[in-house]
Amino acid sequence: MPQDASRIESKCIEKGLKMTGQRRVIARVLSDSQDHPDVEMLYQRAAEVDSNISIATVYRTVKLFEEAGITQRHDFGDGRARYEEAGAEHHDHLIDLKSGKVIEFANDEIEKLQKEIAKKLGYKLVDHRLELYAVPIEK
Repeated sequence: MPQDASRIESKCIEKGLKMTGQRRVIARVLSDSQDHPDVEMLYQRAAEVDSNISIATVYRTVKLFEEAGITQRHDFGDGRARYEEAGAEHHDHLIDLKSGKVIEFANDEIEKLQKEIAKKLGYKLVDHRLELYAVPIEK
């Protein structure tokens, strides 16, 4: 594995995906993202690195990464699919409906409560996603 490979590129190599130069760029852009970019954002960022990357290539690549379980697709209600690296530590999301900002958070009490609710209903919780939609409190 190349020493300077991004986290996502390393996962792709581990899963046996062919890594073209353009896929490497897209993998690096996704790995370096501190937000949850949509395809258009990824395309803009990747095109700054390699102007030969097309938006179609970005669409195909994020679909490939998602199908391989390397990235997760999110729909935060704004009509745009957004992406983040899969397998990172579990976290939930709070979406600011005014700005579109996505805030990641973790809360042990919420995690415990979800397991308790599933158990009371006769189930063992194996996975979940929590998305909170909010607007800033006016001061």
